[in-house]
Amino acid sequence: MGAGMWRDGFIAVDWGTTNRRAYRIGSGGACEDEFEDGKGILSVPKGGFPGDVAEIRERLGDHPLLMAGMIGSNRGWVEAPYVPCPAGIDDLAVNIVWPEPERTAIVPGVSYLTGSRADVMRGEEVQILGAVEAGMIPQDSLVCHPGTHNKWIHIDDGRIVTFRTVMTGELFSLLKNHSILSDLLSREVETGDAFREGILAGLSSGGLTSDLFSVRASVLLGRSRAEDAASFASGLLIGADLRIGLAIAADAEIIIMGRPELTRLYVAGLAEAGKTAREVDGDDAFLAGITHIVERIA
Repeated sequence: MGAGMWRDGFIAVDWGTTNRRAYRIGSGGACEDEFEDGKGILSVPKGGFPGDVAEIRERLGDHPLLMAGMIGSNRGWVEAPYVPCPAGIDDLAVNIVWPEPERTAIVPGVSYLTGSRADVMRGEEVQILGAVEAGMIPQDSLVCHPGTHNKWIHIDDGRIVTFRTVMTGELFSLLKNHSILSDLLSREVETGDAFREGILAGLSSGGLTSDLFSVRASVLLGRSRAEDAASFASGLLIGADLRIGLAIAADAEIIIMGRPELTRLYVAGLAEAGKTAREVDGDDAFLAGITHIVERIA
């Protein structure tokens, strides 16, 4: 399978820790088919990645395959070493790793390292740089990318120059499933009064761990309703997250990129802080990034 075969169509995979999304891209660049399932890297047994990659081709066709995300981590199939900041889409393309030469490739992640701080990302870089290349966001931008681990990403001249990770999504998941708050956090999060109250508390308070325990105490003592607890706790965590981002943002436009069910929460939170934000669909940005990388390797 030569490099030119990529121009006839390929498969793009965003393979994360707990799920994967795969897309068949036709020769004209349009998405012709896709699927999503719960087969993240942690569900794959030792030696099982070749079989799981073959399964993707069984579902979407025998095409070249380009993958991004945790599949390239030290917990994935083949490690794709991080590209250090500043990093642009050309840096990703020239550092691709090939588990199966000319047939199957993995995009590297991006790292940031200074004397006082270290940070890494895998998967978000394809969306961010894809959005830049496709003109979805300016070449000089501040992007908030909510997910299991939210990222605040500074783009300068079309390259990722710095970023900061906040474990907001994972903290909410841990509290929901493995904490004293578990029975209170099972409801859907709504952007109503309780969420807004949580946002304001998170923005103004430096005592997040104490405030989280008060979620339970407020219900026990009749100050708050149990059905509002999940929305308040989500707002509290996002508000604390926004405090970090707003310290970076100054007067810059904030772009919220990702899945709509998450981006809407951050847009609502920023509104409480008196800030407007623009949403960009993460799937669209991912496909733009993968397509621009394929153009550089095909």
